[in-house]
Amino acid sequence: QDDCSEFRSQFEAGGRLSCTRENAPVRDASGKQHTNKCLMCAEKFKKEAQRGGGTLQRNKLPASERTNQVRCS
Repeated sequence: QDDCSEFRSQFEAGGRLSCTRENAPVRDASGKQHTNKCLMCAEKFKKEAQRGGGTLQRNKLPASERTNQVRCS
């Protein structure tokens, strides 16, 4: 189960997520406390993007939609 599913559509490239600073403490699966659920998910998305998985993969275009680009030297 993805406890951050409600925020997945709001993240930006690199795992960035804009959150409010409301004080509604929540703990993640490891027990670490975060100021609120959005900030917890922002940290999760950032880690996923750094690992190259999860949220980062979601924004990649399928091969059929990519344009062919030639690298110039």
